[in-house]
Amino acid sequence: MQVVLASGNAGKLVEFQTLLASTALDVVELSAAAPNFEMPEETGATFIENALIKARAVAAATGSAALADDSGLVVPALGGAPGIYSARYAGKQGNDAANNQKLIEALKSIERREAFFYCAITLLRHDRDPTPVIATAAWHGEILNAPRGAQGFGYDPLFLVTGLDKTSAELPRDLKNRLSHRGQATATLLQEIRAGL
Repeated sequence: MQVVLASGNAGKLVEFQTLLASTALDVVELSAAAPNFEMPEETGATFIENALIKARAVAAATGSAALADDSGLVVPALGGAPGIYSARYAGKQGNDAANNQKLIEALKSIERREAFFYCAITLLRHDRDPTPVIATAAWHGEILNAPRGAQGFGYDPLFLVTGLDKTSAELPRDLKNRLSHRGQATATLLQEIRAGL
């Protein structure tokens, strides 16, 4: 089944295409399916609500099934920030360097630096699908004072994975895809699809 990824993020596209390569889901780039499409405003209060908003809009615009995720970094010591605002934490959408710098500054005087990446994935078969498939997962770690590693995107260079002495940005792609919040949520999504939910 062809599904349009409800994201213009090239890093997410590569991850989903890799994670779903051996399945019956063919993940198509949004710009190829709807060249002039503008993503809707993410007005939800949760990751799941925002993923549904994006998937429904893309399914309506393309007439195809749509796959969307909303994911971000949650730091309990910061009241859950950056949370659903992770991609625009420093103000501008997708400015990884500014977002990382703001996070380092926010944690400067905080000792407890536990954090987790959270991912909510939704799959809609069509824009009025009353039973979307929804899967969620969390990936735990802590935030470093300085970035390490050159892989990945977003907060990956600051996220020290629990149980490993490596940041997400230092992991080989195949290992990151297995361990990450997106990898775990995708595995759950596939289980639910196979179960016919």
